[in-house]
Amino acid sequence: MNRILLAEDDESLRGFLSRALERAGYEVRSCADGEEAIDALSDGPYDLLLTDIVMPGVDGIEVAREAAAREPGLRIMFITGFAAVALAAGARAPQGSKVLSKPVHLREIVAEVERMMAA
Repeated sequence: MNRILLAEDDESLRGFLSRALERAGYEVRSCADGEEAIDALSDGPYDLLLTDIVMPGVDGIEVAREAAAREPGLRIMFITGFAAVALAAGARAPQGSKVLSKPVHLREIVAEVERMMAA
């Protein structure tokens, strides 16, 4: 079973994403912030990191960089509600990562996860 590390500070969105991905057949480890996500990397390996970019403390870009350093080849997908952050993230994010802008439908996220897992 493919494993996903999910980092999202919005509790309700984190719950919706986690349940949708679990229903799609993925094992999901959900984290409330970047620090918790970095700690959870020791429970890897993971197949995909799905993270919000803007979070208090450690942001999603930092989480992605640490995850990519520990797990080369890890697929990385960002979700963000801030368009300017999404544009800037492309330059700072690990190569090959995907950025989705909020609002985004759960079906769209699950479909994009499935595409990334198949690649």
